[in-house]
Amino acid sequence: MKKLATLLLALVMAFAAVGGAMAQAAEPVTLNVAYMPNYGSLWAIEAAIQKGYLAEEGITVNLVEFADGPTIIAAMESGSIDVGYIGQGAHKLCVNGQATIFALSHISNGDMLIGGKGITTVEDLKGKRVAYSSGTSSEDILLNSLTKYGLTMDDIEAFDMDASAIVTAMLSGGVDACATWSPNSLKILEEMPDAAKLTDNMTFSDTTVSLASWICMPGYATEKRDVLVRFTRALFKGMDYAAEEHHDEVAQWVADQTATDYESVYNQRGDALWLTGEAVAAGAADGTVEGYYLLQRDTFVAAGAIEKDPVPEVKDYVMLDLMVEAGQ
Repeated sequence: MKKLATLLLALVMAFAAVGGAMAQAAEPVTLNVAYMPNYGSLWAIEAAIQKGYLAEEGITVNLVEFADGPTIIAAMESGSIDVGYIGQGAHKLCVNGQATIFALSHISNGDMLIGGKGITTVEDLKGKRVAYSSGTSSEDILLNSLTKYGLTMDDIEAFDMDASAIVTAMLSGGVDACATWSPNSLKILEEMPDAAKLTDNMTFSDTTVSLASWICMPGYATEKRDVLVRFTRALFKGMDYAAEEHHDEVAQWVADQTATDYESVYNQRGDALWLTGEAVAAGAADGTVEGYYLLQRDTFVAAGAIEKDPVPEVKDYVMLDLMVEAGQ
C-alpha cells in the first residue's frame, strides 16, 4: 500500500507539473503591436488574428498605426509599443543596436522612385525638387538610385518630409519627383498619368536586398523570449495561410483595419515576395535568412549608415534561433 500511495503521489505531482507547464505556456498576454497602413505591414498579423492563431497562443493584440519604422522604434524606446513591423530603411537602426529583429516578414519590392511630368530617367533629376523621408526605405532607394546613375544628394534639391506629405507634395506639383513606398507610390502613379517609375527595389537586386521584419527592444528580446516565440509561431501560421493564394481574403482584412478601399489594398499584393513561415524557419536554419541580413548590413555599411565599430555580426541583432524554434 505504501508503494501504491507513493506511485499515486508521483503521478499526481507529474500531472500537476504538466498542467502547470501548459498553463504557463498559455498564459494570456496582451501586446501593443505597431504597424504601418499597408498590405505588407499587416498581411501576416491580420491572418494570425482572423484565423485565431494568436488566440491559440493566448495572445491578444492592440494594433497601433504609425507612419514609418523610425517612429515605431522611438515608441518602443518610450515603452508604449512591445513589438512592431519595419521596412528596409529602419533596419539600419537595428544594426546600430537600437532594436532586435526576431522575425523576417518578406522580401520587399514596395519602394519606388517616381518622376513627375518630363522626368523619365534618374539623370533627369539633376537640379530638380525631390521629396523623401529620411531614415526610411524612401531615403535608401533615393540614395541607391542616385549612386547607381552617378549622382549625389548635392545634385538635387531634396525635401525631407513624412510619407503622407510626400503624396500631397507630388500631386500638387510642389515637388518634381519623390521616393516613397506602397501604397503611396501606387496612389501617385494612379492619379498622375504623366508620372513614371524610375526605379524600384528590384533595380538593385544584383547588389542588395530589401527586407521587412518584426522587431522589439533588445531588453524585451531577453526578458520576453517565450512571448516572442509564441507570437512568431502565430505569425508564421498567418504567413503560411496568407501566402497560399489567400491574398484576396487578407486584402479585405487589411482594408478593414486601415479604412482603405479594398481595390487599392489588393493591388499591393505585387509589392513583395511573400514568404511562408515554413520557408523563413527553414531559411533561418540553413543560413539563407542570415545571408539576406548580411547582404543588407553590408549595403548599409558601404553607404556609411552604420555607426557601431566594430560592425556587429548578424546574430548579434537578429534572432535566427527564435525563427527556427517558432517554426518547429
